[in-house]
Amino acid sequence: MAAEAQQQGIVLTDLEQRIFDRLLGAVDRYCPGTQLRVAGGWVRDKLLGEESKDIDIALDNNMTGQDFCRQLNKYLESIGEEQKTVCVSQRNPDKSKHLETAKMKIFEFSIDFVNLRSETYAENSRIPIVENCEAKVDALRRDLTINSLFYNITTKSLEDLTGRGHQDLKNGLIATPSPAKATFLDDPLRVLRAIRFAARFSFTLAEDLKKPLLMKR
Repeated sequence: MAAEAQQQGIVLTDLEQRIFDRLLGAVDRYCPGTQLRVAGGWVRDKLLGEESKDIDIALDNNMTGQDFCRQLNKYLESIGEEQKTVCVSQRNPDKSKHLETAKMKIFEFSIDFVNLRSETYAENSRIPIVENCEAKVDALRRDLTINSLFYNITTKSLEDLTGRGHQDLKNGLIATPSPAKATFLDDPLRVLRAIRFAARFSFTLAEDLKKPLLMKR
């Protein structure tokens, strides 16, 4: 599995490997059965050959970020390392904060921990209903296919659960995992993100994005 990830462009630095070893140590000792995935931007950037410190860990097994960080600190203490401060950002829909997240600094990286989630929107509401879900559902609710990729730390493999994220990245294509019109209606800020990423990487907008984007003008 590690060889597969390397063939597809995920090559860890020594520091990243040390961080992931700590995370897996905590899983093995205190959270058996939990899988850890790096989500989104870090995976995209590594595949593009860029270094990134934007590590967001997506947790399954209904494990919250705060719960995992507690177990991680227990593990760090058990191997003679200093426990780290955990910063928890509580859910606050009134301020567009729809999910509790936990943050911990490990070596030089400030890492976010959050559970896998689905987001559904009621009509005429920009506040999503958030529920725990499987990894594929989480991937499909993301803004763009190039941001829907996971690196599974547990299996040491790249996961392209939309079936097109890696290829779109290779082809320089900005596309949405779900139908573009629904994606942008759910969250209009995704329009700006699509344009921003297209400009940042000099990528091309997929044809089915262009009509919804023009409708927003």
